Amino acid sequence: MTDLRLVPAALAAWVAAWSLTGPAAAWTGPATVVFSLVIGVVAAVACLWPALGPRTAGATSRRRAARSLALHSVPAHLALAAAGVLAVTLSAHVQLAGRAPLAELAEQRVTATLTGVVVSQPEPFSFAPGAGRQRWVLAARTVDARGVESSARAHVQVLSDATPRYGATVTVTGPLRPADPGAAETARLSARSAAEIRAPPAALRVLDTHRAALLEVTDPLSPQARGLVPGAAIGDTTRLPDDISEDMRVTGLTHITAVSGGHFAVVVAALTLLCSAARLPRPVRVLVIGLAALAFVLLVRPEPAVLRAAVMAAFALTGTALGRPSQAVPALAGSVVGLLVVDPWLSRSFGFALSAAATAGLVLLTAPLSARLAPWTGQALAYAVAVPLAAQVACGPILVLLDPSVSTVSVLANLLAGPALVPATVLGLLATVLAPWLPAVAGPVAWAASGATWWIAAVAHRCAALPGAAVPWLGGPAGAVLLAALTGLALWAALRRAPRPGWPESWRAAARSGLREALAARRRRLTRARFVVLLAAASAAALVVAVAVPRLVARTGLPTDWQVAACDVGQGDALALRTGPASAVVVDVGPDGPAAGRCLDRLGVERVDLLVLTHFHADHVGGLGPVLAGREVVAALVSPVPEPAANAGATEAALAAAGVPVRAAGTGDRGTAGTLAWRVLQAGAGTGANDSSVVLSARVAGLDVLLLGDLEDAGQEALVPLTGRADVVKIAHHGSAVQSRELAERLRPAVALVSAGRDNEYGHPTDEALDLYAGVGAAVVRTDACGTVALVVRGEEVALAGC
Repeated sequence: MTDLRLVPAALAAWVAAWSLTGPAAAWTGPATVVFSLVIGVVAAVACLWPALGPRTAGATSRRRAARSLALHSVPAHLALAAAGVLAVTLSAHVQLAGRAPLAELAEQRVTATLTGVVVSQPEPFSFAPGAGRQRWVLAARTVDARGVESSARAHVQVLSDATPRYGATVTVTGPLRPADPGAAETARLSARSAAEIRAPPAALRVLDTHRAALLEVTDPLSPQARGLVPGAAIGDTTRLPDDISEDMRVTGLTHITAVSGGHFAVVVAALTLLCSAARLPRPVRVLVIGLAALAFVLLVRPEPAVLRAAVMAAFALTGTALGRPSQAVPALAGSVVGLLVVDPWLSRSFGFALSAAATAGLVLLTAPLSARLAPWTGQALAYAVAVPLAAQVACGPILVLLDPSVSTVSVLANLLAGPALVPATVLGLLATVLAPWLPAVAGPVAWAASGATWWIAAVAHRCAALPGAAVPWLGGPAGAVLLAALTGLALWAALRRAPRPGWPESWRAAARSGLREALAARRRRLTRARFVVLLAAASAAALVVAVAVPRLVARTGLPTDWQVAACDVGQGDALALRTGPASAVVVDVGPDGPAAGRCLDRLGVERVDLLVLTHFHADHVGGLGPVLAGREVVAALVSPVPEPAANAGATEAALAAAGVPVRAAGTGDRGTAGTLAWRVLQAGAGTGANDSSVVLSARVAGLDVLLLGDLEDAGQEALVPLTGRADVVKIAHHGSAVQSRELAERLRPAVALVSAGRDNEYGHPTDEALDLYAGVGAAVVRTDACGTVALVVRGEEVALAGC
């Protein structure tokens, strides 16, 4: 019988941690304790329900004993839940108090010097790999701001040109900015350099040597091997090609490069076999495996999923050392409680949640699903299918929060790619161990591992290319709850009764007999001419299936989880900022014609929460009719300068006819729309329509976006003291030559969008504008070269779609 005694404590602790680390701090102290204990009570009742429910005749004494034990276990369940909630609450309050001083400085946006330890592996920033910008986390210990040095206890996300070593003590200087609400980091900081004042510990330096040596020996291999061999062995995906990464995301194979339980299982199993072959005694065996597991954690870096797997492995090793093997569910629940006490912000980590959910699914669902499938498929195939199916069932509702779609090929892809994971991991790790000392041997070993990763990449590519590989789904919490409910109903229907005996024997006999007779008849009737005709027909059908069908059913729209989109409307502006599953803030609507309306249709925008018309030139307001006709527009914000007068009058008349409330924008106006917050930085400040453009600043999905309209010299210079760094900037006036270098250097965006038409008579965008923004580290994206483009935010990564 599965031991669920720690499950209520884990659930209650998770609720407490999630509540206390939220952005609004609405749940504090007693409220969190009471609510979490209620969750614990509900979970305890759910865990004990089988023992408390009605019973059938037979084995009466044993069932009475089970029921009595369950009743006596209720206080124990509640006591464990209370202890978990109390420990998490105390830990969160202590850590929040330590974060407060640095959080206040970040809110004030001061420039500070931080000293601390690098606690994450630096990785290239998504949009500026050419500029060498690296993103990493610093565990700050001291902060020097405004001439005052004080101690600090907080994590800070740093973006810098330098690549510090993991575990080194460094000093960085730069402007502080508030972190995203609910983030594990207290603040963000942008720095030019990171001065190392103390080297990492010796053990980390040795492991860094092995990581670097693995990258060196895999460098001569194919692109997939250069990315996947280090990814499968040590979780290093810095060289993974974008197309393979996207295919693995669509097919649910990203766990292969996200080191967690599966990798630990492979490592521990391999070491156990070696220790058994060497006939080592149990204490020595436990010590060897424990030290190797610790080294593996430091090698791959202690990310949330790695920590969960490592703590569970520690439970298992402790049980082995004591001669009492641990059960998976108590070990998982105990790991969750312990890690949440140490770091309550893990409750908001998608990696940690996915790792815990996948493990729970594998432990609780693999056996019953395998039992239901075995009569139809055989035991071996049933187990092979049940493993990825259980993981997908458990992780599906969480994945929907990251990407509003459901993979229909995940089980198939994992079934096909699963056998390659063991050789890819074992050979990759062997190459890692050998690389610093025997590179001549490590190279062929890594090449052998690349054979396994080639198969993984091929499976990902073929499965991702299948029609309907990813089905769009309702995003956000509502979509997650809906998928969880449907999944629960399906599991209840499938598992509520005893397994059926499988295919009736009469069917099997008939199928075997019919197949033999059909083949015999076919051989008698099949002539050479018929064979040629059938072969040609089969080849043509295969060609249609392989080429024509995917092209016909290929999705022509942009990703359903886009966040910022620049529409290709020719020589004009039309941008959309996502506020919900079918809603957006739309800024300008392009020139006359249906282009803007069609773009919003492709994006799935059915409601415009706010329509912003930066100024009344025809290339910004001409496409208003199709935009109004195709969707609901809640409100409009327009330029306070009605020039040209004819365009302004026609625009206001069209908005009035559609019943859209309209008001002139003013500097400082602000508001929210769905998940987006916006603010007018400048409106009507210059002379003429262009220089009086409404300048909109917005924050969506963690991105700071700035839209400059058609500002010219004076308008851009006036904007310099009003703004700071931005992630995404829409370059002023379609990339004309009139650009402020001071503004560009102040903004230093990761992405610069240019909305311009092909072969326009103005020469937009100019080389001067493109070189200026590329020179400050921006990835310049042009609608005249790429068409409609969109930015997608998935987890902590940002990607570009459409170019």
